[in-house]
Amino acid sequence: MRARELGISVGDLSPAPHNAITDVEGVRVGHSTIVRGEGPLVVGEGPVRTGVTVVCPREGLARDEPVFAGAHRFNGNGEMTGLEWIREAGTLATPVAITNTHSVGVVRDALVRAEIEARTDEEDYWCLPVVAETYDGTLNDINGQHVTAEHVLEALASASTGPVEEGSVGGGTGMICHEFKGGIGTSSRRLPEEQGGWTVGVLVQANYGRRSMLRVDGAPVGRVLGTEIIPSPFEDEAETQPAGTGSIIVVLATDALLLPTQCDRLAMRASIGLGRMGGGLDNGSGDIFFAFATGNRGIPRAGLPDPPVTVPLKMVSNRYMTPVFHAAAETTEEAILNALLAAGDMTGRDGITAHALTPESLLTALDEARKESGGLRG
Repeated sequence: MRARELGISVGDLSPAPHNAITDVEGVRVGHSTIVRGEGPLVVGEGPVRTGVTVVCPREGLARDEPVFAGAHRFNGNGEMTGLEWIREAGTLATPVAITNTHSVGVVRDALVRAEIEARTDEEDYWCLPVVAETYDGTLNDINGQHVTAEHVLEALASASTGPVEEGSVGGGTGMICHEFKGGIGTSSRRLPEEQGGWTVGVLVQANYGRRSMLRVDGAPVGRVLGTEIIPSPFEDEAETQPAGTGSIIVVLATDALLLPTQCDRLAMRASIGLGRMGGGLDNGSGDIFFAFATGNRGIPRAGLPDPPVTVPLKMVSNRYMTPVFHAAAETTEEAILNALLAAGDMTGRDGITAHALTPESLLTALDEARKESGGLRG
């Protein structure tokens, strides 16, 4: 179930055909999901509720034709590797991967190995992959580090265009959002021709937030759906992390002709969508936003023996960045809601359960919240 299937239309812009990040031509998404075991936590054995998700920015290897990219740190209690080179050079030449906090290293190393094996003609090949994380230790045996290189390869092999699986899949398998089951969500917008006609898509790994702060379509549904109605996973055991100390990773893609500094600006605007949903206010959350733009072609890859001295580029006039910014905010907001609606209930280690935000409970809460706020809509 997705937000628009319930009649909830976030913002004013229209989605592209799949309402997913893969509506940006050439972008592919793949998942590897690991679910096994139940009962008490035994570190190294399980229960396991984790995985990895990859976003590939081009039809083939990004290394062959890098894309311009930028990033924004809203709150830095999290990790995304490779950002120093992104900030320095403004180009992305690898997939973007998302996993759990304690598996960043193995995922990064697996991406390096995959790139090396794809470049058998380059003995001195090097890369700095972009790998991000959120914490899934409330449901998952995170210290057991169950994500392996094989799972990364599985995610890469499954990466495809078209509809994107959402909810408790890939890197989002063990995630919790606003004290409901969270995970992977996606959305897109296609701008009208008079505003450029570009597509903006987003994929989120949503693992943040307090129940009381949750807002949907501008309505404070989290106040209606208190933990006395739908229990919080953080109440099941005193030793779990407190609510609000998770994180969110947002990956934005667009076919607009953006330069790296404009990608930075685009990444910033995704924080508006997070704020509209009621996130971004906790010191313990890592809120990191990454944006890449595929519109400029022919950007030379590193390592070419005789790279061109100059490359012709185009850019969107800053005046026309406004609708692109609005699209970034709207897609982020809707992707988070899609992640919540798709996730379903999940019971993890020590019998801790993260309950779903079900369509029925959401619609009922929306009606009540709107009545209490005088019919206010976002």
